[in-house]
Amino acid sequence: MPSGGWVSADVGTSLLRLGGSGALVIGGCAVLVLVLRWLTGELLRQWARRRRRRSLPRHPERHPSPALAQRRARHPSAHHSTGPQPVAPPQTGPRPVSRPRRPIEVVAADLRRLTRELAVVPGGGPMTRRSGLLAAYDDVLAEAAELLEVAEQLSTSPPAAREPERRRLLALLSARGLVVGD
Repeated sequence: MPSGGWVSADVGTSLLRLGGSGALVIGGCAVLVLVLRWLTGELLRQWARRRRRRSLPRHPERHPSPALAQRRARHPSAHHSTGPQPVAPPQTGPRPVSRPRRPIEVVAADLRRLTRELAVVPGGGPMTRRSGLLAAYDDVLAEAAELLEVAEQLSTSPPAAREPERRRLLALLSARGLVVGD
């Protein structure tokens, strides 16, 4: 007849094997879930959401960037919104450093691309697409005018008077050698 020590050792070994098997099954399931989330793209979306959340400021009220505020002030018809708009705090201290200028070739390519995109916007399509493209077109046109040292009034013109100013700027930029048409 075996002694009591042998019986408890057999039970202990069995429990250890059972625990190890359970851990392997649970670990395998966890790996399987991760692989499935990775294959479906859910894992990448979750990582992107976390990165976006980390990059957002932790302030409860959000203020638009100065560049976005200037664009909205320049093109108010392109940004329809209801309700009160947040007021940007007064800027104190030194002015922000201006961004480096893009090469004129890149600006001209953007201008040609936006001209083509504006030409193919369907007439019955959403007005927000056309107004967004026009706002981007005006920004790039103003950037080209600044690079070629041509005076522009697009940013100060009311929306109804921008088309003649666009034509004037295009003629002056073409006279300076900028190729806008394909």
